Amino acid sequence: MSNKEVKAALKSAREAIRNKEYKEALKHCKAVLKQEKNNYNAWVFIGLAAAELEQPDQARGAYKKAVELEPNQLLAWQGLANLYEKSNQTDVKGDLADVYQKLLELYESGDKQKWCDVCNKLVELYHQEKKYLEVAETWQKLIQMKQEEGAEKAELHQLWKKMIQLLKDSTQNRDNKTEQSLLTAFEHAVNSADTVPGEDHQNLYKDFIQCLSKFPHEADRLEKACNDMMALYPTVSYPLEVLCLHFIQSGTLSEEALHWFSRLLEMDASSGPGIIGFGIKCLQEKKYKEAVKSLTEGLEKTSQCPAAWYYLAEAQMQIHKHRDAVLSCNQALEALGTPEGPSLRWKNLIHQLKAEALIKIADADAAEEAIKAIEQIADANSDPVVLAIKGQAYLNKGLMEQASKISQELLLSHPDLAESHALEGFIHYSQKNYEQAERSFLNAIERKAETAEYHQYLGLTYWFMSDETKKDKGKALTQFLKAAKLDSYLGSVFCYLGNYYRDIAGDKSRARGCYKKAFELDGTDEESGTAAVGLSVELGDMDTALSILNEVTEKASPGTAKWAWLHRGLHYLRTGQPSQAVADLQAALRADPKDANCWESLGEAYLSRGSYSTALKSFRKASELNPALVYSIYRAAAVEQILGKYENAIATYQEILKTTGDYVPALKG
Repeated sequence: MSNKEVKAALKSAREAIRNKEYKEALKHCKAVLKQEKNNYNAWVFIGLAAAELEQPDQARGAYKKAVELEPNQLLAWQGLANLYEKSNQTDVKGDLADVYQKLLELYESGDKQKWCDVCNKLVELYHQEKKYLEVAETWQKLIQMKQEEGAEKAELHQLWKKMIQLLKDSTQNRDNKTEQSLLTAFEHAVNSADTVPGEDHQNLYKDFIQCLSKFPHEADRLEKACNDMMALYPTVSYPLEVLCLHFIQSGTLSEEALHWFSRLLEMDASSGPGIIGFGIKCLQEKKYKEAVKSLTEGLEKTSQCPAAWYYLAEAQMQIHKHRDAVLSCNQALEALGTPEGPSLRWKNLIHQLKAEALIKIADADAAEEAIKAIEQIADANSDPVVLAIKGQAYLNKGLMEQASKISQELLLSHPDLAESHALEGFIHYSQKNYEQAERSFLNAIERKAETAEYHQYLGLTYWFMSDETKKDKGKALTQFLKAAKLDSYLGSVFCYLGNYYRDIAGDKSRARGCYKKAFELDGTDEESGTAAVGLSVELGDMDTALSILNEVTEKASPGTAKWAWLHRGLHYLRTGQPSQAVADLQAALRADPKDANCWESLGEAYLSRGSYSTALKSFRKASELNPALVYSIYRAAAVEQILGKYENAIATYQEILKTTGDYVPALKG
């Protein structure tokens, strides 16, 4: 076949393809290849015809042969691209990307429009494959090319926005190069917008700031973006809210941060981050109750802020609301999700605070939970303060051996740490080794004199050590007073001050004040509440006694606060108000149905009201529960006498006289 005949055969093949006679085309091409096996056009036409005849493997082989022969010729690469684009096989996507890369190379110096078309296709392909770094690099080449061609600002703005759309899902990948490309795209987009200020630009800025807030290491960039947006949109609170949340979450509460919190509240008094910021300011200023109130209110609006839950738990700890603090720590951990990077620091802090709160609850279940919380802290065994908490958890759980082992190790490894000596003190105190406990707590105080708990426990040590140390003003009393001065929310220490003034100093008025304060701080402290009421009655101040009892009974849920219902019921009984007495004594019995004395008092109340049958039942119930209550048996007989049941009454009186021969009321009866 001559050169002329080869050209004629190729022309016939082209004509056949144009007329969709693909088999005919293949015949012409094969004839050419018999003569010239490396004929580029023949291989390209075979690829084209085979593709149309749905013979993809043959088509691919033909095109690949063509590109081997002429790697810088377009036709075969274009054919391969078309072939792969139509293919449903997923394994060709990698090959298609390589083909697009080659086409970009070939179009670069020539047809810019085609270069752009291929570039768009390649980016789309990478995006489907979630290859965000390749998306970013390729799209930046497109923008660069457009810039070199002198594209309009508006067109470039749209390209940067498109790049943001392409990369916005990449933030989970944690790839630094892609992340930087996304942030660069945002910066170019916000700086190239036409209408500034404007709604689209404002929303773009919001997206930019939201994106920055996902990257903790971009703090400087975030602060700059928020400040720039505030300058452009001074009435929009969003950038300020993000900035405030950033400061809260960073844990560094500088003067600048406090300034922004105030500014945000001026702009929007109901802003969650603003209210949280104010709560943190109160915490710093040791206004703990205000801190709890503001943080709680702020978290109702902005609940997904782990640091704010942590600060709330901290404030709750300061006012000894330990169970509330545990719940807040749980919320903080939930909001934290899966911790990594800076979040890991928060995770450790939250677990440590949770363990401290559980230690203060001081029961075995809480101690078990505290140990579990400590196990979640990274490097817990190398932190002596965390180890001391663990020692206390073992002590609360009754595992003395483990607690003592930690204590001994801490005293050897960290003899200058107050917590090492305090743990030793707690162990000695629990074993009633008061002399050794005294020495340990004095050592702890020497190293950390501002800790109220150490003074309180030294005071308790003196209280139980001996009558001399209990009565010595320089011992128990002095330590209790120091503890109360250092921590005015420590209810238990005010209770012991009440005990001192009542039992040692004989100062009922001062004792009553201390008990009242203790009860105000801890409404579950029955001992202080009962003592405050009892002393108020002794001092003739029924108003104070009743105000305490009324406050408790108003808040009490059914089956609780027995002591308050009982005290008020007895007061009503003494003051001739039997109906109120009946209601209160019934409420007391709901809390403790087996209290014989309470049944006896209820019988009296019914009797005073003239309800004889129910009075009889109450007295009988009292004597059933406690057969030694002769008075209840006698009152039952007396009620039977009133009801005309004389035989029963006589039998009961005789029964009493058998056991108590000289019981005058029974003789009279």
